[in-house]
Amino acid sequence: MAKQNPFKFDPEKAVEVILYIAFRAPKRDIYHVLKLLYFADKAHLERNGRFICGDSYVAMKSGPVPSGTYDIIKDIRGDGIHSFAEHARHAFTVKDNYELSPLRDADSTFFSESDIECLDESIKTYGPLSGAELKKRSHDDAYKAADENDFIDIEQIARMFPGGEKLIKHLQDPYPG
Repeated sequence: MAKQNPFKFDPEKAVEVILYIAFRAPKRDIYHVLKLLYFADKAHLERNGRFICGDSYVAMKSGPVPSGTYDIIKDIRGDGIHSFAEHARHAFTVKDNYELSPLRDADSTFFSESDIECLDESIKTYGPLSGAELKKRSHDDAYKAADENDFIDIEQIARMFPGGEKLIKHLQDPYPG
């Protein structure tokens, strides 16, 4: 079983991340929004030692999926089993079972400068890509090291970066932040 990431998931921030990406990305479907978050989280982990909203990634057939963020989207879509939806209910809707429609822009007070930088880079770099290209690029070494439908070990993600061993030591700190 994969090692969980050491960060606490922040569902309110995850809603703001969904809004931020959906408001700015050229494609607003669930698949694109979740993949853009993955690439933003990878960049943020490499540079700053943490994920943007503390989510954990599951190796699903279509690639890495941020578990808590996807649960929020499923709740709004009507097929979730969690209760994160209250904050999200007034933030976005899901049309035709896959298209995210923001009801407002993201609240920027939830984000650090580094969060915005990584989200913007991900939107610019990966936003225009097709679903097939996103799938190909997200099926990276960390994804391949995980069993399907299991969590992706955060240390496997860190190993993909130059200097990854130093990052792994940071992640093993019992109080990484």
